[in-house]
Amino acid sequence: MAAKAAPRRFDDQVSVSGQISPDDVAGLPGAGIAMLINNRPDGEDPGQPAAGDIEAAAERAGIAYRHIPIIRGIGPADVQAMDLALGEAKGGKVLAFCRSGSRSALVCALARRQQGVAQTTVEQQLIDAGVDPTPIAHLL
Repeated sequence: MAAKAAPRRFDDQVSVSGQISPDDVAGLPGAGIAMLINNRPDGEDPGQPAAGDIEAAAERAGIAYRHIPIIRGIGPADVQAMDLALGEAKGGKVLAFCRSGSRSALVCALARRQQGVAQTTVEQQLIDAGVDPTPIAHLL
């Protein structure tokens, strides 16, 4: 299964996309991706690749992998885990994915706010990435 849409830029470090397959991972280092963040829980949709399979593909490709499944809305622990993962990437390019890319962009936005990025900047980054900031506006 290929990504549902091309990755969309969130900021200078992070891009977001819909579901990727283990086969998609091999090409990520060539695109400059140093870390892959999976925001989907296993079993969310029938036929969805297992997190372990994507993690194994990331290991074969030589890129870091983090699984931060967002199950019932974005909570403080999800934001903290995303913030930590982005820090561990040490400025390297990150691709975060979920079903559509929206959850990944929203949790990234909240992590950036936690890091001190201005609310207006984060809102614009979401809009530029094609994601409506309304679901998390009260948290920004």
